[in-house]
Amino acid sequence: MATFLHIMQIPTTPFCNGATLPRFGIGTWRMGERTSAAQEEIAVIKAAIERGVTLIDTAEMYGDGGAEIIIGRAIADAPSTREKLYIVSKVYPHNASRKGTLAACERSLKRLGTDYLDCYLLHWPGEHPIAETVEAFEALKAQGKIRAWGVSNFDVDDMEELASVANGNNVATNQVLYNLLRRGVEFSLLPWHRERGISTMAYSPIEQAQLLASAKLQTIASDIGATPAQLAIAWLLIQPDVIVIPKTTHIARVDENLGALDLKLDASTFAALDAAFPPPHKRTPLAML
Repeated sequence: MATFLHIMQIPTTPFCNGATLPRFGIGTWRMGERTSAAQEEIAVIKAAIERGVTLIDTAEMYGDGGAEIIIGRAIADAPSTREKLYIVSKVYPHNASRKGTLAACERSLKRLGTDYLDCYLLHWPGEHPIAETVEAFEALKAQGKIRAWGVSNFDVDDMEELASVANGNNVATNQVLYNLLRRGVEFSLLPWHRERGISTMAYSPIEQAQLLASAKLQTIASDIGATPAQLAIAWLLIQPDVIVIPKTTHIARVDENLGALDLKLDASTFAALDAAFPPPHKRTPLAML
């Protein structure tokens, strides 16, 4: 008897360059660090793509480029899928001078085995003037090496500085730590993004699996017939401009996480989550992992 994969219909959000970006993807932090895990990691990425996941997030920092190599190996067997994928990578802050950004991008492209990135991010604010990094991003975009650019781990002050430099308003997204335990971005950063049409990419949506052990989340999830991971992800996805990139090295977890797309949350569930994980009442420093 034939087995058929359930291909998910993943919601999208408008992107600054006129494209649309999938709002659910997979992260690759800690991948590419151990040769013994390579085949398992490649299999997970392939399985996610087979199930309809097209957004893959990575960085030159992850496994010192190893995660990019894993992704390159995962997509090498089916090069025709590249145009369907949305690959995001990041440049180290210490590489983010104008010249350094251009060179780092070339290295990432080589490891990934692709001619372009769909989005290239500055991993966090660093020592080089942001104007230099933006200048490099714009040059890469003009060369067709990247299709859009953004930042990661930028707070409101960082975003305001970015907006003040030439072409700084071309920023497409800001990738930040955002989950039920880390709601500080809701106070001022998310409103700042929304006023300017900048999407928010939420990394570590289950807090490196720590949320799964929450008795409060377990109870609320059980009440609606979901797993804690599914509820935590669905809570983020209810916001139409938030992109979620959970990371896992298990195919079963990919399937579990994708189940979040089928969840419908009602007012009582949101109230229970707000009681268990209160929203911020004042501005706090941006959290990072």
